Amino acid sequence: MNLIRNLIFFVSGTVLFVPSAWAEVRQSRPNVLIILADDLGFSDLGCYGSEIDTPNLDRLASEGLRFSQFYNTAKCHSSRVSLLTGCWCRQAGDESLQGAITIPEVLQPTGYFTAMVGKWHLDKEPTDFGFQRFFGHLSGACNYYKGDKTFRLNGKPWTVPNEGFYTTQANADHAVKFLAEARAEKKPWLMYMAFNAPHAPLQPLEEDYKKYLGRYDEGWDSIRDARLKKQSELGLFGKEVTASPRPDNIPAWATLTADVQAWEARRMAAYAALIDRLDKEIGKVIENLKQNNELDNTLILFMSDNGACPYDRNNIGQDDEPFKPNVAWSDSTGWAWARNSPFRFYKQNQFEGGIASPAIVHWPVGLKTSAGSIVHTPAHLVDVLPTIAEATGSQIPTTYAGRSLSPLAGISLMPVLSGQPLETRPPIHFLFSTDRGLRDGDWKIVSFKKGPWELYNLADDRTELHDLAHKHPEILNRMINQWHQLTANVLRAPAAERSAVSEKITPKVHREWSVYGDGRNTSSRQTKSDQPNLKNKNN
Repeated sequence: MNLIRNLIFFVSGTVLFVPSAWAEVRQSRPNVLIILADDLGFSDLGCYGSEIDTPNLDRLASEGLRFSQFYNTAKCHSSRVSLLTGCWCRQAGDESLQGAITIPEVLQPTGYFTAMVGKWHLDKEPTDFGFQRFFGHLSGACNYYKGDKTFRLNGKPWTVPNEGFYTTQANADHAVKFLAEARAEKKPWLMYMAFNAPHAPLQPLEEDYKKYLGRYDEGWDSIRDARLKKQSELGLFGKEVTASPRPDNIPAWATLTADVQAWEARRMAAYAALIDRLDKEIGKVIENLKQNNELDNTLILFMSDNGACPYDRNNIGQDDEPFKPNVAWSDSTGWAWARNSPFRFYKQNQFEGGIASPAIVHWPVGLKTSAGSIVHTPAHLVDVLPTIAEATGSQIPTTYAGRSLSPLAGISLMPVLSGQPLETRPPIHFLFSTDRGLRDGDWKIVSFKKGPWELYNLADDRTELHDLAHKHPEILNRMINQWHQLTANVLRAPAAERSAVSEKITPKVHREWSVYGDGRNTSSRQTKSDQPNLKNKNN
């Protein structure tokens, strides 16, 4: 680190390195690989309890560390904002990012080669926010085989081939190409891989789908029980937790008709196939790092943007095969419940099922924790930027041309990666639309669709089964005030998003959750407007 410090010059808040000494500096500064999955449930990886084959991510976990209390924002685009900027979504300017600076904008001035592949889902393009290379789509979701018209390559429109294209594979292939360019320039690199898998439409490759056919005939009750058992054997939470019960809106598997069971088993096979392929393509990139002797000094972070998605919007070709490009299956609420084991609720909701993410860190040179460690320290996507800045010795500017930068909401997790406890951390704020939450220490408040505030002690009740709002009104009111102060003064959210919650207790339901009827289109809402597009916030 003395070498790095001696080579740093500060000019107008930017860090510059002396080019002549770059080769030596490069040996000590880590490469950074950020991998973000889309709509991946908390228990969807083998190392988090799943039966799905994810050997590459499991290996990263066994050699590195896992978080048991790592949080996202419960939604796609807002998680991307917080990950890239270290700020709460509204605080950063939402999709515009005009109130923040991004990770590549921090690293590029210090000599890093910056690249991204996959899903953007924000304003403008990645090449407008510090990424020197980009391949992927600007939209929130797209056909895995046919893509859409928003695909770009380094800022220019890119036409998806008529045959032989699959997004998950294309992302990994372009990542490998960009890494070769970084090596040719003899620079350390930042690679951000934002996969669209396993986001709907559920369109797996044929070989992956057929691998899982029949595995889910036993249904979501049995699969969830098996995942819970495996989580316990893994010691994932450091102690036993009480799993949330099956909610009233999801029927017991045994009560479904044979047609519905067959359809749902096929649907889960498609999910599993998407996740299996995600792991395979990540493995391709990891192997490339090994071949180039870069794995040991590459800081790898893997996360999901929200919990499993319950929104059963539209199923095209339900009687056909999901690996045909014109077939597009949607999500299933029953399987979302199983995939978020052991938690309650789903994507968008600020209960643990919506915001708890599998999170893996792998960095042989930098990690000081024992291989396979499970960390129970609460952390959030906003912590990624300050962590990477410290790990790479990069300065975070306080000013940036054309933007009004907000203070960071996140903190560096380097003490955790060094095997030390975090001394303190500020409250973790949650807000999307009418769903709200705040975690401060072990206490958490949460509101479902602007319903009455609930209070939970997560040290004793991680699955949020025992509402303590009436037992501890002083804690509840203190945290409600905290939430409102942060929302008004830090996020500066619109008044509608910080108005008082309802005092009326109503059923926790959503019009887009699955309705299990005759095994056909199982959503209560089937409209054209639900199809994915660039600005659809529901993606």
